[in-house]
Amino acid sequence: MPGGIIHVYQRYDPRRFPSPTQPPPDVVSSAFDHLLTFGRHRELTPEELARAIHIDPSQISGLGPSLDAILAILLERRRKILATYETDSVLTSVRSDYEQRAFTAQPPVSLADQYERAILEQQIYQLEKIWYQLEDERGPFARELVQLIETLGNQYQVEELDSRYDFQGTTPLTVEQALAIKEELEKIDELIEQIEQARENAQIYVIDMEALAEFVEQGDMEQLGQMQELVEDYLAEMAEQQGLANEQGIFQLTPQAYRIFQGKLLDRIFSDLEASRTGRHQGPVVGDGAVEMQQTKPYEFGDSLAQMDIPQSFVNALLRQEQPGPLRLEPRDIEVHQSRNNPKCATTVIMDMSGSMRYDGQYINVKRMALALEGLIHSEYPGDYLQFIEMATFASPVQPGQIVELMPKPVTITDPVVRFKVDMSQEEVSQYQLPPHFTNIQHGLQLARQFLASKDTPNRQVILITDGLPTAHLEESWLYMLYPPDPLTEEATMRESRLCQQEGITINIFLVPSWSQSEEDIRFAYRLAEQTTGRVFFTAGGDLDRFVVWDYVKQRREVIG
Repeated sequence: MPGGIIHVYQRYDPRRFPSPTQPPPDVVSSAFDHLLTFGRHRELTPEELARAIHIDPSQISGLGPSLDAILAILLERRRKILATYETDSVLTSVRSDYEQRAFTAQPPVSLADQYERAILEQQIYQLEKIWYQLEDERGPFARELVQLIETLGNQYQVEELDSRYDFQGTTPLTVEQALAIKEELEKIDELIEQIEQARENAQIYVIDMEALAEFVEQGDMEQLGQMQELVEDYLAEMAEQQGLANEQGIFQLTPQAYRIFQGKLLDRIFSDLEASRTGRHQGPVVGDGAVEMQQTKPYEFGDSLAQMDIPQSFVNALLRQEQPGPLRLEPRDIEVHQSRNNPKCATTVIMDMSGSMRYDGQYINVKRMALALEGLIHSEYPGDYLQFIEMATFASPVQPGQIVELMPKPVTITDPVVRFKVDMSQEEVSQYQLPPHFTNIQHGLQLARQFLASKDTPNRQVILITDGLPTAHLEESWLYMLYPPDPLTEEATMRESRLCQQEGITINIFLVPSWSQSEEDIRFAYRLAEQTTGRVFFTAGGDLDRFVVWDYVKQRREVIG
């Protein structure tokens, strides 16, 4: 046997792509970006997911040559059209037709001057205005005006055809032929752009197959269709491996996808820092750092399976499954042990979801920050306490698994001045009946203080993310909604911050930009932070996750280390 090296690939399927050494495409980030933007208001389809994912086309056998051949067919078809026809004659014809129709028509005397100006300026909208002023919409001049508008529209299209494409042939065109040629060339250009895009990132979904079938042989279309199915199957497999469950054509995110996305966020954030400065460890973290208790509870999204009560979970599955056969464990069967934290740091994050947070997509940056911070604490500081609070007209606690679904509240009142006072103790009054889009920082701080009061650690802080002044507050059972911002609301918010200060809770404010932000918003943020010796950060929305995470790590080391 001749000497040499024999390479053996075990369990390698040549139909799979990319190769086993190629990193898989990032399916999770695209799905999460969609969910962060739309919440549950708009589902993500497989086609939309495929459009958002980038695959290396060089890993797909035959894709490049196949698309190159189709691209050559389209380019050749466009070349032949341009080499066959000329547009000078049709331009002369359509302009002559317009002039003849324009000077033949007889407008009413009251509209003669306006009509003459419209003819000279060749503006369709001016001719349409004249038509709307006619008393008789079915009279001779009305019919002539409609034909004139159509002729001028054709002239526009022929002129665009002539200016956009370099015709070099000698065959003359009629107006109808010129319009058909224009439509065909535009369709070819669009297909060429789609195919070039598919060559770069293997996004075959962007190709309009129905339009392409007019120019390509059936065999080539079948080959491309098979390639599309191959890409679709591969993406479906990658989606399943990364925690995306395809339920009846709609992708659902599992806890596995949740953790993968958090890890990618943290990798992006910390990649901008030198390793020696972050002190971040890439090794595994053993355990969740919490004291496990004997009591159990049903599993909820986001709970760690490290505390799973395995015997009880299987008993639940046996009791549920009536038919004989393999035992299938479902999420509703799982029981987990309750745990008790002895935190080194206790933090509540107040996330502004008022109506103004829709500006420039700031709510997306807030949710991305929350996922990154929760992932950091879960993976590297599992003994720390973290609670999220959604804030708008009212404040309410939010579980980590609910963060991605949060959306800014719809603005239901657009009056320049609003002065509402509601007694929330009345049985007939519900918070769901009230305008949801106001900013109640006072209630958010109150709820945060209540969460932190029971935490046995001196290191307690509130991270408040907002875009400016509060516009709502609570006084006993009364809810005040006041816009423009009122001194009463600011004073109520300051009273709550003083209570935080008395309990040793620090308030750090991250102020994100807004279209309505003014100097007074900035001054308020400083006044609020001063009450608890906190700090104010000014962030561009896209950097919010990095600023919050870095500051958490820095402060934690300064306070505890």
